[in-house]
Amino acid sequence: MYKIGVLSYKRLLEVGDLGVTEGSTLRVFSYSELKKATHGFKQQLGKGSFGSVYRGTLHKGRKLIAVKMLHKSIDEGEREFEAEMQAIGKTHHKNLVRLLGYCAERSKRLLVYEYMSNGSLEKLIFGDSTMRPDWDQRRRIALDIARGLLYLHEECRAPIIHCDIKPQNILMDELFTAKISDFGLAKLLMPDQTRTFTQVRGTRGYLAPEWNKNTPITVKADVYSYGIMLLEIVFCRRSLVVNMLNPEQIVLSNWVYKCFARRELNKLVVGEEVDNSLMENMVKVGLWCIQDEPFLRPSMKSVVLMLEGVTEVAIPPSPSSDSIC
Repeated sequence: MYKIGVLSYKRLLEVGDLGVTEGSTLRVFSYSELKKATHGFKQQLGKGSFGSVYRGTLHKGRKLIAVKMLHKSIDEGEREFEAEMQAIGKTHHKNLVRLLGYCAERSKRLLVYEYMSNGSLEKLIFGDSTMRPDWDQRRRIALDIARGLLYLHEECRAPIIHCDIKPQNILMDELFTAKISDFGLAKLLMPDQTRTFTQVRGTRGYLAPEWNKNTPITVKADVYSYGIMLLEIVFCRRSLVVNMLNPEQIVLSNWVYKCFARRELNKLVVGEEVDNSLMENMVKVGLWCIQDEPFLRPSMKSVVLMLEGVTEVAIPPSPSSDSIC
């Protein structure tokens, strides 16, 4: 008993105060446990700017997990680690990737997640054209992500701005349910706070215009990123493709608005069997989400209602004065 007590105390000293222990059900792993679970970090599932993700197993191989090892400098890695822990350590929603536990042993920082067997949304919509989701699946994926964001923005004790919504950060489980992942850049607000000033966070192409202005950031920054991604989901095409023969088609959002205004959306889905009503509805929602002015963008609650068909979607204006030049 004494030895167990001493070892537990040493573990607490190594881990330190992560600010997530109260009310948290996260398991604390040792580095050796995770090294064994991943067979020495043998099978890499993916790699991002903050670290690598490896496949692992627990309970004698009966439970699959994904282990994220942070590779940045100690200061950067610590910020990413703490942000992710605080953002999703206590969240529970079917459209957020579940954090199961962590390791904070000396300089090592690892996060343990549920395993998502069907990989990222990026692979699904930009990969093999014969495996693209049908129109009902595209709508369901868009709704899954919207519901996850609605939870972060309005249903948590304090609002959370994800700050890096993009297809690479949306993972698909065995039933192709979409779940939001990678909260390393997330910004947590106070319970009564609606806006904040912070340095630019996110990925080029998905950044809301206000990130480049000296104005406060709100949850509407996520709405903008979601809108760009929604158009990518609808047309299974990246938001920026530089090697297009027609310059008009390089920036997807610009091209979509031009085709929408001319009633020529069929130009974007050549060779596909299309549900025109559903496609137009999703396009209108996407165009509302990417308005330059944050106050014109809908809340995620409104987005969910529009995608569900509960509320009618009005004709959107041009997203920006530059978008049709």
